[in-house]
Amino acid sequence: TLLLCSCLYLGLLKLTGGQPFLRLRPSPSDNLPVKDIVEHPDPEYDPKEQDLDERILRKKLGSHFDPVFMAVTVPGPVNTSGIETVTVGKGREALPAELRRLELGPAKTQRLRVGKKARRKVLQWLWAHTHCPVFYTWKDLGIRFWPRYIKEGNCLAEKSCSLPEGMFCKPVKSITKTFLRWHCQGWSSQKYCTWIPVQYPLISECKCSC
Repeated sequence: TLLLCSCLYLGLLKLTGGQPFLRLRPSPSDNLPVKDIVEHPDPEYDPKEQDLDERILRKKLGSHFDPVFMAVTVPGPVNTSGIETVTVGKGREALPAELRRLELGPAKTQRLRVGKKARRKVLQWLWAHTHCPVFYTWKDLGIRFWPRYIKEGNCLAEKSCSLPEGMFCKPVKSITKTFLRWHCQGWSSQKYCTWIPVQYPLISECKCSC
C-alpha cells in the first residue's frame, strides 16, 4: 500500500511539473472573491518574453477577452466608492419592487397621511441603508495569467445593511470570465509549458442577508 501511494504521489508530481501545491485554476468555492492562488516560486515556471506576445495571446483568447473586466497592463483606478446613486428618475437606478410595494401609510382610522414626496424620501433612505452594491477593484493575478489584471467584485460587509442590525451584504450571484493560464509539465529542461484556458468566477451581485 505504501509503495502504491508513493507511486501515485510521484505520478502527481510529474503531471504538475514537480509542483505538488500548484493550483492551475481557482478552486470551486462558495466563498467569493477567489483567494490568492499559491504559486511555485521558481521563475523557471514563468512564461518568457516570447511567450507574452499580446497579438498571439489575444488571438488565442478570442471572444473571451473582455476589456471591462480584463487589462493587459496596469489599469487606472476604479471608482473606489462602489456606491451607486440611490435616487429615482430617468437614467438613474430605480428602487427595487419590494420597496416600492412597501406600505408606509397609516391606518384609515388615523388622520395623518404620508404624502408622495415624503414616502419617496423615506423609501430612498431605506434603500440607501439596505442597498448592497458590488465594490470593484483591480487585482494583479501575476505573470502566469493573461490578461494579468482582473476587475474583481466584492461585497461591502463592514457594517450591517438591515434595520434592525444583524444582516450583512453577501454575494448572491457570480459570473465567470475565461483567462489564459501558463501551465508547465515535466522536469527542468524537459518540461513542456503552454497557455491553457481557465475560468475565473467573479461576484456580480450582492444582497443583504443573514
